[in-house]
Amino acid sequence: MSEYQLEIKQIVDYPRCRVHRQFIQSLISDRSIRSNNGCSGLFYYAVLCSYANFRTSYRRIDGLSYTVYPGEWVCTLQELSEWLRVRTKQHASKILDSLQSRHLIEYSLLGRDKLVRYHIKNWRRHNTALDYNCPCQKDTGFYFLPISTATDLISAGRCSEMDILLDLWISAIYNDERVLGSFSGPVVYFRNGSGSPLLSYADLAARWGISKATVGRVLKKLAKLGHITMMTFPGRHGTAIYLQNYLSTMFQISDVMVDKSEVAFSLNIKIPQSYTEQDAKEDVSCVSTEPSIVSKSLVDEIVHKVLQLLERQGIPCAQCPHCSSKLYPLSDDGKGEYMVLPNEPPLKFRMEIFCGSDRPRYVFILSTNIVPEEVNHDD
Repeated sequence: MSEYQLEIKQIVDYPRCRVHRQFIQSLISDRSIRSNNGCSGLFYYAVLCSYANFRTSYRRIDGLSYTVYPGEWVCTLQELSEWLRVRTKQHASKILDSLQSRHLIEYSLLGRDKLVRYHIKNWRRHNTALDYNCPCQKDTGFYFLPISTATDLISAGRCSEMDILLDLWISAIYNDERVLGSFSGPVVYFRNGSGSPLLSYADLAARWGISKATVGRVLKKLAKLGHITMMTFPGRHGTAIYLQNYLSTMFQISDVMVDKSEVAFSLNIKIPQSYTEQDAKEDVSCVSTEPSIVSKSLVDEIVHKVLQLLERQGIPCAQCPHCSSKLYPLSDDGKGEYMVLPNEPPLKFRMEIFCGSDRPRYVFILSTNIVPEEVNHDD
């Protein structure tokens, strides 16, 4: 029997993005992200699509039964105002007028302007329309939103914070060899043909119709709320934006941790081998009877990498405040302590990880290699 391996990807060539209804419901209820400080309309269009039917169903309102076909929905203006997060019914009607003028939807008012029936244009082209009749739940499942439609909406005007978050989400690429850094995690890539996800605040400001200062403020806010992770590199390289909770939402698999050094390596960016106090554990100790040849910053980096690996494997000790680590230089056979010889730095370490006891919880044998730096000689 043949064996198959499932490989999850979000590739550049795919013209649509899968949007889960539950994700849209979480955005509707999240009042920490503003949705009314722009006129792009991407968030409003995504909400309308999340309520559209995949199959014919019937909805009863005020004693009357309405037939709702695929790509349609019937609701009260009060309900629509709550979903779109606007205060008045007139504001909701203006949003519908704007989307209808862009030929994205068609709508009509019913019941003395108390009800609205809207239809998503080209729904059958991007989403399967089922033949049988059945109620369509609005908080489960997913629908497909065309990338081209999202791009057109983003370029239509000033984007709100919610529009920006959706734009980042829809533009994510994962596990595509044509986009650098996409193997490390779901990275934002605006399909400009460069293959590089590195972005500048000037490019983002032009895309979203806002100032560079506002770009920085919004990105920091989204990072603080746990939606994105920003990787900023020195010089004029730019910033790579990775999405958090993307894989668990899109594919129901465990999310991955993004390591800055791995991202820099995949993007061919050389960064200094230094970490701040937040990047390395303060309780790391290197145990040796001989003078240490390896610098403390490098020792902290080695331990930091191992703790990150443990966290990726789901071991909670990596984030435990009682966690401590010790590093022992070893001999070449990996059994005894290394005797320091002239011009021969230690290449192997024994790493012990403790968690609330005197006995080590985990023990690792680490091998290190010294890579000489390239020296440029001036003529």
